[in-house]
Amino acid sequence: MMHRNNPVSVHTASLPMYDFPEIALVHDQWWTGISAHLKQQGVTDVPEILMHGQPVRTLWDDPGLFLSQCCGYDVVHRYRASFSILLTPHYVAPGCSGPCYSSRVLVHEDSRFDTLESLRGAVAVINGPESQSGMNGLLCLINPLQQGGHFFSRIQVSGAHVSSLAALQQHRADVAAIDCVTHALLARYRPAAIKGLRQIGWTASVPGLPYVTLAACTREQQAAMRRALTAAFIDPALKPVRDALLIGGFSLLETQDYRVIGEQQVFDRRLLAVMA
Repeated sequence: MMHRNNPVSVHTASLPMYDFPEIALVHDQWWTGISAHLKQQGVTDVPEILMHGQPVRTLWDDPGLFLSQCCGYDVVHRYRASFSILLTPHYVAPGCSGPCYSSRVLVHEDSRFDTLESLRGAVAVINGPESQSGMNGLLCLINPLQQGGHFFSRIQVSGAHVSSLAALQQHRADVAAIDCVTHALLARYRPAAIKGLRQIGWTASVPGLPYVTLAACTREQQAAMRRALTAAFIDPALKPVRDALLIGGFSLLETQDYRVIGEQQVFDRRLLAVMA
């Protein structure tokens, strides 16, 4: 982890991983509560508003990033030297246990596929090639079944879990792994997005999506941000907001706790050769 004598200049905040339009206002309320606790801890230059609707790479590559929520796969790969983990939320959703989560392996309700083994030759759809929930978890799951790097006939990239779900509903793909928190939020706020699908498995449980800041921030500022987040996660006044976001607690995980995701990536990389 890199530290500097002086704080870096920061100005953007985002919580993009579960920021559906239906709950954007709730996220804004959550940020208002977090901001108040940050200021109480003496943190300066706290962004007044959250960024919405921006590509995650744009948000995470921003040199002025203040706080965001990041995929665990990115924490141990692309952004391992850039981000420091502040806190990991617990979510109240089937497939979650404390700070850990899994993905549902879904097919269309009319699909002929009933088991992982039966998926040989199927068309898979992933939300992105650097996703734990949609890509890494799924490929690790089928890795013992592959032969010489061959299993799926094709892997499509949808760009988002909701787009992967649509591909299944429209028979443009056969199988997808969907983050269980995404699935639970959609079941509550947009049930049509998961209609007509059924589950045939779970991916392995791994640490969930952490709140992060730039590793270049001082230890003192990171500690103050962590205290503020801890206070926000137990603030009784913010419980209705947390409930709306399915947040049920938190853990103070560290980067080393996420190494399991890097170690989990044991699948044959040739499986990605059929990615379209």
